[in-house]
Amino acid sequence: MKEAVLKDAFLARVASNNPNQPEYLQAVTEVITSIWPFVEKNPQYIEAGILDRLVEPERLIQFRVSWVDDQGKVNVNRAFRVQHNSAIGPYKGGMRFHPSVNSSVLKFLAFEQTFKNALTTLPMGGGKGGSDFDPKGKSDNEIMRFCQALMLELHRHLGADTDVPAGDIGVGAREVGFMTGMMKSCLTAQSACYR
Repeated sequence: MKEAVLKDAFLARVASNNPNQPEYLQAVTEVITSIWPFVEKNPQYIEAGILDRLVEPERLIQFRVSWVDDQGKVNVNRAFRVQHNSAIGPYKGGMRFHPSVNSSVLKFLAFEQTFKNALTTLPMGGGKGGSDFDPKGKSDNEIMRFCQALMLELHRHLGADTDVPAGDIGVGAREVGFMTGMMKSCLTAQSACYR
């Protein structure tokens, strides 16, 4: 009974810290419920704060992406990168462009990506990112301008030893190419020095 109270109290605290994030809370609840029998037999994991560290992303980056459409109108979208856990290696996880993208969805996906990557036995942590940008009906040039604008901010947080994004829903080879090209331009520009 005491263990159930501890689990319920832990999940209540997670819910209190993450209001209005149903996708994320559902994923955390499922994982914690499934591992709780192990945790009951090994209370040192609670005492060492392992569960707290497991459910709290290391970093949540949120920023606006301003881009110009083919009619010359400025559009603003919201973008995120959740760097969930780097305990066994750099963050690794896809980028998603879809109107349903929000911090709860991406925290849920990054949380699950952490476990998926750990199962590969490769030294990869978990991350996920994306934007509420809808690529449907957009021209190639609009998608390119959006990807370039997104990378102007996001490139600061990426790198082979830090965070390695990939494609996901709405992000295929074309979008990855646009983002990679812009990241290379940004990194080349960073090496320039003016006095």
